[in-house]
Amino acid sequence: MRQAGTYSGIRFGGGNGAHSLPLARIKKIMKRCGSGDEVKMISGDAPVVFAKACELFIKELTQKSWTLTLQGKRRILHKDDVASAVVATDVFDFLVGLVSDGDDYDHHAQNLVPKERETVLEE
Repeated sequence: MRQAGTYSGIRFGGGNGAHSLPLARIKKIMKRCGSGDEVKMISGDAPVVFAKACELFIKELTQKSWTLTLQGKRRILHKDDVASAVVATDVFDFLVGLVSDGDDYDHHAQNLVPKERETVLEE
């Protein structure tokens, strides 16, 4: 039995209250994404940690996207802002393939893209 309050720093709303993301769904994804049938049992605390990680990820990506929205002098966050934030931020490089179906995403983030990330093709 674990000590009460062990994960109080990452609990949403404290105790066994409501979580911001559905833990049963996270657990189902964790089981499905395991290679083969290796993941059979998942402790009750693991989905809580994943839920917090997802919350922090969403928060960070939203903040970067909102910055681009404000730079464009708009008040509505569009998918292009999210895509531009992904392209402009090295931490989100693993998502570039998901948002790079068009080359128009880079136009919002041109001021945020570091010079070393820009590639010039010479013939």
